[in-house]
Amino acid sequence: MNFSIITPSFRNSAWLKLCIASVADQTGVTLEHLVQDSCSDDGTQDWLPHDPRVKAFIEKDGGMYDAVNRGYRRATGDILAYLNCDEQYLPGALAAVREFFEANPEVEVALAGTIVTDGDGKYLCHRHSMTPQTQHLWFRFPMLTSSIFIRRKVISERGIFFDPRWRDLGDFHWVLALMKNGVPMKVCDTFTSVFADTGDNMNLKPNAIREKAETDKMVPRWVQLLKPLWIVQHRLRRVRAGHFTLEPTSYAIYTRQSPGQRVRFDVAKPTAVWWNRL
Repeated sequence: MNFSIITPSFRNSAWLKLCIASVADQTGVTLEHLVQDSCSDDGTQDWLPHDPRVKAFIEKDGGMYDAVNRGYRRATGDILAYLNCDEQYLPGALAAVREFFEANPEVEVALAGTIVTDGDGKYLCHRHSMTPQTQHLWFRFPMLTSSIFIRRKVISERGIFFDPRWRDLGDFHWVLALMKNGVPMKVCDTFTSVFADTGDNMNLKPNAIREKAETDKMVPRWVQLLKPLWIVQHRLRRVRAGHFTLEPTSYAIYTRQSPGQRVRFDVAKPTAVWWNRL
């Protein structure tokens, strides 16, 4: 069971180096790492084409999701995923995902967990995934894409690519398409990834806010009227799943201060609350 990891890149040279390192040191799996760089002019082109750990494709694209689609079309792996420049895999992540898919042959989409840090790698919170429910999804996105893994058939047989018309909310509309097509999804109860909340992430920028407003207009009227109910149900699902009863833990990642070696962070009091995104 081989992996293809796609990373869309544009003017993120320093973060991209950390992302690549976190994929390259995965053990116990066979993988390829495809980087789709949109002709970055920040020095990325000085080193990326010469990095033997990746397959680099430097070409103009129609945005992040178009870049991911291009990578998926080029991918040769059995399991596909995309990892942004400001995201990393934790040690042993892909081996755990492989074991999950081997144990669940009927599942086409695995939803794992993500640790959220600040730009220096310091801990912010844990974010578990949950299988999405239609009414809840409009108001609470129950996963981070850094921890979504799909079987190749989602692309090759079902043809469910990202819609590049959405520059920032493509993830939401892609998951909605998975649900409409009845794609089997299941939670993989492990934390595979780290997302750096730098304050400059795409989903905080003006176009993302505009697309969010446009998407809000698509919510069925009756679903909108019952919004408080769906949010309460979503939170109760998290409570029942044990998201708020976390034990002390640790994680190891690459940082801008330590791009060549993982740094361990101990977390005495983990939380599932992402306080600066409430």
